[in-house]
Amino acid sequence: MYKKLSRSFMKLIALFLIVFLFSTNLTFAASDTVTYTNAAQVAQLVSEGYNKGEQGPIIVTKGTLNTGSSSKDVYVITLSGTELVFNQSTEYITDLFSGFNLKSAYYYNVVKVIKNKIPKGSNLILAGHSLGGMIAQQVAADTSVKYYYNVLNVVTFGSPLLAYGFREGTIRRLGDISDFVPLLSTNTVITPIRALTGLNRENGGYYFKPITAHKESYTREDVWGKYDVTGTKYGKAKLTLDLSTKTFYPSPILG
Repeated sequence: MYKKLSRSFMKLIALFLIVFLFSTNLTFAASDTVTYTNAAQVAQLVSEGYNKGEQGPIIVTKGTLNTGSSSKDVYVITLSGTELVFNQSTEYITDLFSGFNLKSAYYYNVVKVIKNKIPKGSNLILAGHSLGGMIAQQVAADTSVKYYYNVLNVVTFGSPLLAYGFREGTIRRLGDISDFVPLLSTNTVITPIRALTGLNRENGGYYFKPITAHKESYTREDVWGKYDVTGTKYGKAKLTLDLSTKTFYPSPILG
């Protein structure tokens, strides 16, 4: 009788431990995921690329895009903008190259990361601020990227129009009304109607402070919260990201 009770007791303890460990693992897994519901939250992820070169301006995170009618596995590639860091290709010369829709080290580094780190056939979402948004548009127009991957969406924050007519995916350009940077490319002169009408404007209240608007507006949910994660105003799309996969990559000028 004693042995039977002892065995039953041990089985209960074992069952308790299994349930406890399983529950704990579920808790850890849940803490590694985050769901973004608006464009400002995407901009906040983009801004993590401004880290003085300690980690790099390129961030790749695996997740799921839910549009309400469908759900797809995606890789989200976020690109920060101009930052003067030794041997990092986010300097002013890259702005100049991109403004004329010319390829740069930053562009080549992003394409290299995609090809070397992301499985072919994957769905991609590109998002970038300022220079990063210009690079995102150029990458979405890259022939090899379009051939091997499915570019679903490109979201830019404070970026001019680039590579119009060649880009893959749905493009959404967001620009504060006080931010003049979205107009700083040759496309504003060559295709002014497309450059202007393709820009979604909101007022962040930065009157006569264009630089502050460019730097601060896009991470504000009170300004851009009405845009979903694809940059669509009053859209329903959400991104659930696995933060355990979030990886930073450098973008050197040389090497």
